[in-house]
Amino acid sequence: MANVLLAEDDATERGLIARALAADGHAVTEAENGQIALQKLLASPATFAVVVTDVDMPELDGIEFARRALAANAGLKVLLISGYASSIDRAADVLAKGGRSLVKPVQLDKVRAEVRALLG
Repeated sequence: MANVLLAEDDATERGLIARALAADGHAVTEAENGQIALQKLLASPATFAVVVTDVDMPELDGIEFARRALAANAGLKVLLISGYASSIDRAADVLAKGGRSLVKPVQLDKVRAEVRALLG
């Protein structure tokens, strides 16, 4: 399976998504905001195949995190998750590079399916 970097500021939601992805065999690295996720990614850009990120987070939002992550690793796959459909509209450039999106509340099986789709 794949190495997944998960950025989500809600600890409960982060834990649920991490466990769901791990159940599919993925190695999941968790971060509680975009800034911490970016630090983890930049430490080893080729390590991760997929980034799953909440859009609305403190310090560095998920869209800007995804942009910087793609700049560091153009082959990275990105799944954006937001509680607001309008927030996804700001991510047209990320989605144009093959990114995908989900609107909260998300079902864990949908997150798992989107990650599988990203990985092909």
